[in-house]
Amino acid sequence: MAHELTSQSGPRILRNSDLDDPMVWEARRDLAACFRMAARLGLQEGICNHFSALVPGHDDLFIVNPYGLAFEEITASSLLICDFDGNVVAGEGEPEATAFYIHARLHKNQPRAHAAFHTHMPYATALSMVEGDPLVWAGQTALKFYGRTLVDEDYNGLALDESEGDRIAAATGGADIIFMRNHGVMVIGPSIAEAWDDLYYLERACEVQVKAMSTGRKLVPVAADIARRTYEQMREGDAASARRHLDSVRRILLKDQPDFAS
Repeated sequence: MAHELTSQSGPRILRNSDLDDPMVWEARRDLAACFRMAARLGLQEGICNHFSALVPGHDDLFIVNPYGLAFEEITASSLLICDFDGNVVAGEGEPEATAFYIHARLHKNQPRAHAAFHTHMPYATALSMVEGDPLVWAGQTALKFYGRTLVDEDYNGLALDESEGDRIAAATGGADIIFMRNHGVMVIGPSIAEAWDDLYYLERACEVQVKAMSTGRKLVPVAADIARRTYEQMREGDAASARRHLDSVRRILLKDQPDFAS
């Protein structure tokens, strides 16, 4: 299912010595922690899904996982730093082709996307495959995403060129959560921690909805005014809460998978 990427121009080079800045390494460790916990929770699909984040201080570079490693194998040092032209400027290996075309074009065309997490996680993907709106706002956890979702209805096969990457980037609009019809989901965040927090709770919301739907009984949505008010309550302090969530993930991993930070 995965495809190799051919760099579009130039050799692999390390363009900036300050890519070894402590802030860059903390971003690497944060992203590696997200991969490891996603693997533990069953949110990955083989070697085919991808997380990325802009490099702190370098809005023309992004960190992404290399092709061929499962999420549970990712370490901070194994992550790649790429430019928007398909060149790896730090790290060993290459990104998977769809990872590059989706994430490079998203980061380039949507500057607000400091982090972008794409998965085929089972419950959210299941809801991308059925007609109608994926979330019906019947559970409290789902209300975290009220007014923040969008459905990209135009599935065009694998994203193997810039035009499809540009189409996906444009299709995200102002949404943070994009259900990619017949495909999976994309979560966009202003930080790695906030993207992780949304990814985690999105799958939990989708899981409980799918289980409720499986009873065959009619779901009872929350009234729109209450849904909006609850969303606003949840958004207060959301960035700080997300940071605490990711810090807890890092502490858990340091107990039994400390190599993620290496």
